[in-house]
Amino acid sequence: MSVTLDIRLKRANKVYHEGEAVTGVIVLVCKEALQHHGITLNMEGLVNLQLSSKSVGVFEAFYNSVKPIQLISSNIEVAKAGKIPGGKTEIPFEFPLQTKGNKVLYETYHGVFVNIQYTLRCDMKRSLLAKDLSRNCEFIVHCQPQKAKVVPTAVNFTITPDTLQNIRDRNVLPKFLIRGHLDATNCVISQPLTGEVVVENSDVPVKSIELQLVRVETCGCAEGYARDATEIQNIQIAEGDVCHGLSIPIYMVFPRLFTCPTLETTNFKVEFEVNVVIVLHDDHLITENFPLKLCRV
Repeated sequence: MSVTLDIRLKRANKVYHEGEAVTGVIVLVCKEALQHHGITLNMEGLVNLQLSSKSVGVFEAFYNSVKPIQLISSNIEVAKAGKIPGGKTEIPFEFPLQTKGNKVLYETYHGVFVNIQYTLRCDMKRSLLAKDLSRNCEFIVHCQPQKAKVVPTAVNFTITPDTLQNIRDRNVLPKFLIRGHLDATNCVISQPLTGEVVVENSDVPVKSIELQLVRVETCGCAEGYARDATEIQNIQIAEGDVCHGLSIPIYMVFPRLFTCPTLETTNFKVEFEVNVVIVLHDDHLITENFPLKLCRV
């Protein structure tokens, strides 16, 4: 007998804040009446920490601190054992999004080594011969906006062969001068990162100018930390040998779920950086790095 189980949330965007109620309906569709042994709904918020391959085995102490951190967990019985009539049945539910004790609800974040996820799981127990049904549904938690106003401070940069670090031989470098600015490095997560870059002069033609958003995830404990930087997105803002002296706009929207307000806790940190990358035709790669602080207002 075919039966489908689904969880539908009231909010289309599935975004909730701490203290609100997560409401929706459990939808059951079956052709004829159905016997079951109880329907339960479970809400769980977890931080999953994972070690990068370079860190595994380095710190023995890590294995204790890398266990999933539970932020929220609650369970309700939606329906006692009984019968469900044929057709479509909707069972409403409501969960308060409240933590126990002094725990904090961190914002939903999908990273590589740090994952913060909130899920609803509905289980329907059935007799031995019929398979139990289960359905998962992720919802998104946004942290409360901060009260303080974010004052944007522009950051100017000038890149020349003399300002570069990690160079073996400066004499082989071509001559170039690149100027620009970012309008702010204290960024509001819902607003784009903006600025401009100007190639004043360059002996070698420019091949490409790119904007790279990087997540820096740190997992660990008092014994040591594993810090890993990985790329979230790379946007090309100029192609080919651009006109010298022409200002090229920098514009990047922070992607949802893959970014969150900058977060620092005892076991993990999530930070963000942006790289302005200039690729020259002789494949020299010039990178200027800017740490960002993201917040929600």
